[in-house]
Amino acid sequence: MPVPESLWPGTLIPWDPKFMIESLSDSTIYMSYYTVAYLLQGGVVNGSTPGPLGICPEQMTVAVWDYVFFGGDLPTTDIPPESLRKLRREFSYWYPVDLRVSGKDLIPNHLTYFLYNHQAIWPQPGREGAGQEPCRWPNAIRANGHLLLNSEKMSKSTGNFLTLKQSVERFSADGTRLALADAGDGLEDANFVFEMADAGLLRLHSQLEWVKEMLECRDKLRCDPPDNYTYHDRLFANRINHLIQLTDASYHDTMYREALKTGFYDLQAARDSYRDLTAPSGGMNWNLIRRFIEVQALLLCPICPHISEHIWALLGNEGSIMEARWPSLEGEVNETLLKEGDYLLTTAHEFRVRLRKMMDIREKKSSTGKVPPRPEYGVVYVAQEYPPWQKLALTKLRELLNKAENSLPENKVISEVLKKEDLLKTHMKKLMPFVQYIKQSLSVKGTEALDLTLSFDEKLTLLGNLNYLTRSLDLKELWIVNAAEATDPKIREECQPGKPIPVFSETAHKPWLQVTAVNPQACVPYFTVPIPVYHDDTASTVGDRICRTSSVPGNVEIELRRYQKDARSIPVAGDSSGQAKIGARSQFSISDGCLYLSDPENGATSVAVGSHLQYLLYFILCCAVWTDVEH
Repeated sequence: MPVPESLWPGTLIPWDPKFMIESLSDSTIYMSYYTVAYLLQGGVVNGSTPGPLGICPEQMTVAVWDYVFFGGDLPTTDIPPESLRKLRREFSYWYPVDLRVSGKDLIPNHLTYFLYNHQAIWPQPGREGAGQEPCRWPNAIRANGHLLLNSEKMSKSTGNFLTLKQSVERFSADGTRLALADAGDGLEDANFVFEMADAGLLRLHSQLEWVKEMLECRDKLRCDPPDNYTYHDRLFANRINHLIQLTDASYHDTMYREALKTGFYDLQAARDSYRDLTAPSGGMNWNLIRRFIEVQALLLCPICPHISEHIWALLGNEGSIMEARWPSLEGEVNETLLKEGDYLLTTAHEFRVRLRKMMDIREKKSSTGKVPPRPEYGVVYVAQEYPPWQKLALTKLRELLNKAENSLPENKVISEVLKKEDLLKTHMKKLMPFVQYIKQSLSVKGTEALDLTLSFDEKLTLLGNLNYLTRSLDLKELWIVNAAEATDPKIREECQPGKPIPVFSETAHKPWLQVTAVNPQACVPYFTVPIPVYHDDTASTVGDRICRTSSVPGNVEIELRRYQKDARSIPVAGDSSGQAKIGARSQFSISDGCLYLSDPENGATSVAVGSHLQYLLYFILCCAVWTDVEH
């Protein structure tokens, strides 16, 4: 454009001074000067004092700059050769620019010319005039949005303004950095919200206090080595590995909000889930808790270095966390185990929501105004496979899937294809709602939503976490049953793999008898407890029930015994005569109002048990097993 006399400063094009490059587009290779600035200026910006190399401004001729930026033979100058070589080495080491970060408003001018000027000054290797120099073009550009304060534009005139010093004084350095990282990623405008900054600061404080608490009580936790990890240990260890992987990728892509989500919030959520899952069955493992604390500190360090450094020292590590290696994976990430964990937590949450809604509906329908009794029992129906018509629908949907975009066509197209199948014609009312459900699952789960079966055994996963689910729902008892056994045809029809249906009630699903469980061990604070024994119970489920009823801590193992003679005889400490051990896989049954036991392992088939059982506790503390004298 022609340059008016009143135009703002810029650079006139040497070969045609009628044109000018405006200043924003002009200054785009100054990063190359940064590589040697400390040698030339030594901290004095105006150049009045020579830097460490003692070079004056007038000595930096075009020939000298050509040598620094392009190499070749040493120029004719009074600058010592070693000083010239040092300038050249510094530039060669630091260039090209790995990442250029700037605002999204500079994309059409400054950042565009940033590319053009690098291309003009440093041609790509192999092109004429480029010589054998490595490519000096920038490796990446990262544009970001503007910064909002409490969802509004920052402005001194309106008072919606916060300086960096004010933020550090109010939220601390780490609190400020956490809130900035959490404010937003990419081209969207980042939003620094005071409430979020306060919440983040509180979260950091809670993490620090929790670490101190764990260090104080570590002797009370299990310390099993990896070879002896429980199912929940492996679940947590696998989740840690997965979150390390995700966080590392987010940092690599400069997606700091996502890195904070996976490396801090998601990791803490995994820790909380691990604590809840292990509460009924032995408690947490110190080896895993220490790894969690260490990994958490390392992943959070780029954003919150001060608290990470403090926690690193609390763990007894030598040296600074800044010198520590980035956390590595301990084994490959098990995708199936990840899906099991996600399924378990999601399902438990959905069960709680369903139970809460059920109580809300009952309360609204109550004519007396009183709170109706809360269900004490539950049955979870699990489907091993889809009904035939849903299987066919999934097969057809898989054929219609656009794999490149991971999407299905419009419902109109899908409907035309599915209507041609005779099996589906009788299910048209339920067909399209099912298709819509699969579409929603597809956006979350990917192509896995179209699989005919799950990649893990759904029933075994629920059975293995029965204690957790029962406690989580605050029920007396919970049963996991195949959907094919349901008496309600609606349950048999609607239950799907990965979508179990819970039914809650005030009555037990199976017949039961009251039994008195007696603990004869000396110096053990657990005595006689009445418990129900249900038809088809195993010794393991009865032991779990005793733990729940008596509030026995999770770090115990239960052994059951039956009386061989008089079930009402008073137990004597240390005297096991007249008693028989009950195998963990034995099974109870109820017939004609009497309780019977089938225990092939110990040579018992359909033996009458009576109304009393004995239970012995084996306390497990940090790999040491404490039992009574007899054992």
